[in-house]
Amino acid sequence: MTTVDGNLIYEMLKRIQLDIGLLKDGQRDLRQDNLSLRNQFHTMQGDINNLHGSIAHIENRLDRIENRLELRELAEAQSRFEPHP
Repeated sequence: MTTVDGNLIYEMLKRIQLDIGLLKDGQRDLRQDNLSLRNQFHTMQGDINNLHGSIAHIENRLDRIENRLELRELAEAQSRFEPHP
């Protein structure tokens, strides 16, 4: 049976500890990237919500303009058929 040297175990444990430290650093970086992406998504969602509000405002204005045009067209059509004295 082979005997295991204590120094060999110590070196292996140091290597494992170093690898775990690198994994933790990588995980920390990934977590930071994830948070950054989430913040960007939230910002984009706010921008999209603002665009929806702007579009709704424009649609309301367009509806009012269309109503005015229809009233004007109706008045013009009625004036064509009214007898002039």
